[in-house]
Amino acid sequence: MYSLLFKSFFRTKIFMVSLVLLVTVGLISILIGKQYLIKQENTIVAAQKFQQESIEKNRAYHNEDLGLLLYYLRFTLAKKPANINALSIGQSDVNPLLQAVTIRGLEGQKYDADFENPSLLMSGNLDLGFVIIYLFPLVLIAMTFNLYSEEKEWGIWRILASQTSGKAAFLFKKLLVRVLFVFAILVLLLFLSSVILQIPMNANYWGIFLQSLLYLLFWSTLCFWMVSLLKSSSFNALALVSIWVVLTILLPAIVNNYVLNAYQVPEALDAMVEQRDGYHEKWDLEKSATMDGFLEAYPQFAKYPVPEDEFSWLWYYGMQHMGDLEANETSTEMTEKIMLRNTVSETVALFVPTMHAQLSFNHLAGTDMISHLGFLKHLTEFHEKLRLDFYPKIFKNQPAESVDWKNYNIKFHEANRSFSWLKLILPTFLITLVIGVLGGLNLKKL
Repeated sequence: MYSLLFKSFFRTKIFMVSLVLLVTVGLISILIGKQYLIKQENTIVAAQKFQQESIEKNRAYHNEDLGLLLYYLRFTLAKKPANINALSIGQSDVNPLLQAVTIRGLEGQKYDADFENPSLLMSGNLDLGFVIIYLFPLVLIAMTFNLYSEEKEWGIWRILASQTSGKAAFLFKKLLVRVLFVFAILVLLLFLSSVILQIPMNANYWGIFLQSLLYLLFWSTLCFWMVSLLKSSSFNALALVSIWVVLTILLPAIVNNYVLNAYQVPEALDAMVEQRDGYHEKWDLEKSATMDGFLEAYPQFAKYPVPEDEFSWLWYYGMQHMGDLEANETSTEMTEKIMLRNTVSETVALFVPTMHAQLSFNHLAGTDMISHLGFLKHLTEFHEKLRLDFYPKIFKNQPAESVDWKNYNIKFHEANRSFSWLKLILPTFLITLVIGVLGGLNLKKL
């Protein structure tokens, strides 16, 4: 029976169209991921070269004044490249790969990013995750919506039914042939991506692999349920495409609009302005207004004198730090609101397989907003360490030669991509199970 069904399916036009479409677009998405990784590598190499050249050039002009030299020098923290990023680029196309900061106030530098083409950001990246979430379900719909109705409308269902003892089993086998074909293409593309993108087959890779299979199983079961209703071809096609639109476009848009309005995040510009105002207003105040707050945070620097009648780097960098403290409340509020948005989105996604798959892909690949917040937290720690390394040398008026500049190469942040297998698998599995049971009960009516 299965051999006949496979031969019959392979002779259809939808087989060849689906094969060419899925393989071609899948390979293109993998190559786009490859280009993304190459761009990351080139950017990091360029940043490393620029940092070294910048240190050498500025030392030639400000070698005797370390405070002035460090006013200009930038030190780079980059996200450690992970090839699995290419499977689901996520929000990494809008969040910077690296940040180059001076030891001055951080809040004015934290949200600097490269300019990007808005039209490209609007359309997004054609990564493999996008192909799996949006294209594969459409192919499944195109291949399965008329499994029963086509036979009935052509008047051959009675003949087929008379030649088989189990009509429901025959429909199920016919569906299974098409589903196995799509799953075979998916597995092929996932293994090709591992080879072409050189992705290690670690837990995160297998997490994406399993989530992809579960996601397609959900759509296969949904198509099975629709066929089990024994409706017309036009009804099945319209209903399945409508469900696809709701699950992939409408519901995510509604949830996104809700979280944007329910948890309004202060603009990053607000923190930058507060930092600048907090710093600039200190020029017009007594030096004690700066030093009291700064020395309260860093009492170890109280031993260095601050002249009242002349400029002092201790006073200047103290002002910069006090500017950061002025913006700290807004910056913290912004982070908390972003975390709340993510929590709400993840909670809703437990009941929406398309959203759950997308958020899971991004998290497993380390390209979600939580990963970026982790990077910003590391950036704050990186900036703090730089300041505490350089402050004693600046306040002692040491020359630039006192610093071992070879130790100040580009530093890397590695995203935390840990996850729970239960949270990854259970939501989609339970929804699929319920739909499958309903479809099976419907087929008993045959």
